[in-house]
Amino acid sequence: MAKRKVNRRQAWRIEKIQAERTARAARKDAHIDAQLEGGDLGPEQHGIIISHYGKLVDVEAREGPDSGKIIRCHMRTHLGQLVTGDRVIWRPSPDSGVVVALEERSSELKRPNNHGELKPVAANIDAILIVVAVEPRAHANLIDRYLVAAELSGIEPVIVLNKTDLINEENAQWLLPMIDAYVDIGYKIIYASTSTQTGLDELHEFLSGRTTVFVGQSGVGKSSLVNELLPGVDLKVGALSEAHKKGKHTTTTARLFHIPGGGDLIDSPGIREFGLWHIDPDHLLDGFREFRPFIGHCKFRDCAHEQEPGCAFDEALESGAVSEQRFMSYKQILHSMLDSDFGPRNS
Repeated sequence: MAKRKVNRRQAWRIEKIQAERTARAARKDAHIDAQLEGGDLGPEQHGIIISHYGKLVDVEAREGPDSGKIIRCHMRTHLGQLVTGDRVIWRPSPDSGVVVALEERSSELKRPNNHGELKPVAANIDAILIVVAVEPRAHANLIDRYLVAAELSGIEPVIVLNKTDLINEENAQWLLPMIDAYVDIGYKIIYASTSTQTGLDELHEFLSGRTTVFVGQSGVGKSSLVNELLPGVDLKVGALSEAHKKGKHTTTTARLFHIPGGGDLIDSPGIREFGLWHIDPDHLLDGFREFRPFIGHCKFRDCAHEQEPGCAFDEALESGAVSEQRFMSYKQILHSMLDSDFGPRNS
């Protein structure tokens, strides 16, 4: 599908909005420059972004007399979009602070927004905990989207099956085989419940010494897990919608927390869908780790893996090396990318 076109009036409005944003950014930078030239800012210090609030960020000082304190800071426009987990250089001002430089990221998790713009979610992450639950119902395709994003970002993914106390004979028939399929692929699974305290020690052990981001649908219990792992944080916990068994958003911005035993945890806003429109369709196969041995082994270089003669994936499906569920999930993601109004990155 072609990218959506805008009419002349819409184009004029977009240009007007962009011009206003540019003017505001210029005024803000001019104010910061005046502070720099006037000597109103203190010495450069290392810090880490704890959370992001529109045009402001909370920076935790990592050195000097303010070490450990959280300072609300402005940002230089040329730094681009800063996110939770970024390591930065900042300078204190009389009433706040200013971020003046961004250190190189070791990793970043990105996703496109509803306008097709690719946005970072968090930076310098070692692992992604994909939290799923019995309610709202866990779907393999959503799990696979998170896994693809993690695999292609070079970040270790772990699946957390939360609310295990709600598993019964009826829902176990569809839930457990789906989870077992990920075990067979080689993914680490942690079974957890805040009601029965199941899996919390295992979570503590995994989180120690790492920077980990929690992702998952609203209502799967991320905030409840954080409250158990970090006593005293008291994140707001939302109830499920009785009509649709979907969660209500309670976390509005990603925030980094320090774990007493070592390591950092980033709690992210609930994401009901994880778009992958920005990924080159030719690279999507690499996001499925068990597919990799078969990539490039088809008879024809332009094989679309639609039952063409000599398709390596037909043989993998027949032998059981690739599951039908995962291959259908790959096809569903691929078609959603190609059918998106924003189109794949190389379109």
